[in-house]
Amino acid sequence: MSDPIFEVRNLNVSFAGSRGTSRVVRDVDLDVYREETLGIVGESGSGKSMLASALLNAVVEPGTTTGTVTYRPPDGPAVSVLELSEQELRRFRWEEIAMVFQGAMSSFNPVMRIRRHFRETLQDHNRNIEAGLERAESLLESVYLDPDRVLDAYPHELSGGMKQRALIALSLLLEPQVIVMDEPTAALDLLMQRSIVSLLEELQATHDLTIVFITHDLPLLTKLADRLTVMYAFQLIETAPVDAILYDAAHPYTRALLSATPDLDVAVDEMHAIDGTKPDPVAEIDGCSYHPRCPLANEQCVRTDPPSTSHSEQHTASCFHYEQAPAAVPIRGDDLAEADR
Repeated sequence: MSDPIFEVRNLNVSFAGSRGTSRVVRDVDLDVYREETLGIVGESGSGKSMLASALLNAVVEPGTTTGTVTYRPPDGPAVSVLELSEQELRRFRWEEIAMVFQGAMSSFNPVMRIRRHFRETLQDHNRNIEAGLERAESLLESVYLDPDRVLDAYPHELSGGMKQRALIALSLLLEPQVIVMDEPTAALDLLMQRSIVSLLEELQATHDLTIVFITHDLPLLTKLADRLTVMYAFQLIETAPVDAILYDAAHPYTRALLSATPDLDVAVDEMHAIDGTKPDPVAEIDGCSYHPRCPLANEQCVRTDPPSTSHSEQHTASCFHYEQAPAAVPIRGDDLAEADR
């Protein structure tokens, strides 16, 4: 993978509050490669959604975003996303990169029919309405929906799965290069989750999409993603191809997360919750953010934040003790991978 469509460097997001400054994304460096599916996974509250918003320069006030987010379109010069004007952002967010949020109901205006959502998107971007609505019908068919029924429906007249698929179709309306999906299946049942994942695989192949899929549901990503990056305490701590994470995770937190993943085929006593709590976003972290919960932590971990180190080809982890992690923190990676492939 040598063709990044996004390059993120030293990205930080912070909010000033009564208790001090909350740093909810910390020193993130990340490449997203063209036409890959990158999964970003971590516990709730780890900073995943803020990272997604920062990719679109969409962190709401009073949030502050610093660092660089560089988008490289198929043709033309690179775009510094954090330096775009409001007018430039309006075009960029739908025509180059689109976002699908958790809970489609909150993304649709409840008093507008679905057709009007498509129409207004086309109008806002000065697109031909007739041609655009024809594309909308085609997109709805591609996500296995009846265009005549869906376009004339209000959001509340559609099931949760239908609304989520309609939102995916809407996100593809202006032919963006990248789709960022923030917990898009969290409100759906297991069967619909798997259906959406299969649908995304088809859409990616058909439309040559780059997908950034954010979730706390690690098993959901094992079939869809090409690579996984694991987020903990507002930092990226491990990035690797999916199989490398499942079979050879290097960071103790990643290994603990795998062991904590619910699995109906595994005895309860073989699943282990991660002891302790996540750091407070207001707290200054001098050493490794995971050291209070890590069985391998020593004085070096308390004093020094470990750099991202190459564990193997395309596999990096921020841990001083990655060589000892497999013995200290055993995982059920083989069982998890086999169950979801």
